[in-house]
Amino acid sequence: MPTDRHDRQSARFGSFRAGKVEPGPVRKALTRFAGWASDRFGSPWAIAAAALVIAVWAALGPVLGWSDTHMLIINTVTTVVTFVMVFVIQNTQARETEAVNLKLDELLRAVPRAREEFMEAEEEDLDEILREKEIVAAADPAPPKHKAAERGNGKRAGGRPH
Repeated sequence: MPTDRHDRQSARFGSFRAGKVEPGPVRKALTRFAGWASDRFGSPWAIAAAALVIAVWAALGPVLGWSDTHMLIINTVTTVVTFVMVFVIQNTQARETEAVNLKLDELLRAVPRAREEFMEAEEEDLDEILREKEIVAAADPAPPKHKAAERGNGKRAGGRPH
């Protein structure tokens, strides 16, 4: 059982070639599709197209007498689109989160006084993360004025009381 983060990532990603993970063709295609779908379906044009589909469907309602078939069409389409988009969004967010964590880990390694115990904070539960956030905030020699005032009022950053 892998014990540290590097071992877990190595086991998860498999073989390396020239220091880079070389995914198979199916994984490459799915990753490209997820990126493409995320870019296209998150655009203002996609939102406008979705609104147009709903408007056309609603306009046809009275003409078709709001039949069961008419209702089934919109229910089926929205269910299928939602089902696929959940996975597209999850894939995109997971990749972006891992990339940000990698960049932050690299920065933490580069800063001599950085505390390495925070490098795997994403694997801790929320209470522990908030506790560590308070430790970091308390050690900040020059916090922004609004955060210093919040600490004086017994509030955490974000307005939540202790």
